[in-house]
Amino acid sequence: MNYVLSLFRDLLGLVYPDVCVTCGKHLPSGIRFICNKCRYDMPRTDFHKEEVNAVAQIFWGRVPVKHAASLFYYTKGSRYRRLIHVIKYQGRKDLGYEMGRIYGHELIKSPFSETDMVVPVPLHPRKIRKRGFNQSEWIGKGLAEALQKPMVTRELYRAVNTRTQTRKTRLERWQNVENVFKLRSVDVFRNRHVLLVDDVVTTGATLESCAAVLTGCANTTVSIATLGYASL
Repeated sequence: MNYVLSLFRDLLGLVYPDVCVTCGKHLPSGIRFICNKCRYDMPRTDFHKEEVNAVAQIFWGRVPVKHAASLFYYTKGSRYRRLIHVIKYQGRKDLGYEMGRIYGHELIKSPFSETDMVVPVPLHPRKIRKRGFNQSEWIGKGLAEALQKPMVTRELYRAVNTRTQTRKTRLERWQNVENVFKLRSVDVFRNRHVLLVDDVVTTGATLESCAAVLTGCANTTVSIATLGYASL
């Protein structure tokens, strides 16, 4: 039944684009992507208000991260999972940008506003050619605009085209991304506080690998923000 409902929403969205991504209901004039009720009901984590939270704890003892948080709980069966799926698999850059803006405005009055730049987790060029875009980059664009920070997209890059992390164990996820990220120039990040952005955090393996490379620069601080938090 959930699959049929999801398929119906996808088809409805193609025919009638002015419908809520999460519930499929028609959007009133002036409202984009998500209806007011779904915005209100979104299962926000509010992790950005707590130094000690479930996302921050993922990285304890693994890589130095200043702050870490996610916008909402990415749980199985939740209609809010569609926000990520539509961005990632239906090429909705505009939705990624809008979700980044929504989260960015929530982070303005938090320690995340002290960051110097926004850096999205990079995709390999081969994967970008296949998908057409990097969803984390569009989320990052929205965050950067809301926080009024520059976004840096080319200096951190993925040197190895790895397989998808889906259905991998924690160890397999780490092995899959170990040593695959590189920097073109350390000077860009030296003495800077970087806000590293991705769509979803589960085990944190990809973000950890990126953060390890960035914190290898002299006096570089890393914080992490994602739209979804998916606990194992």
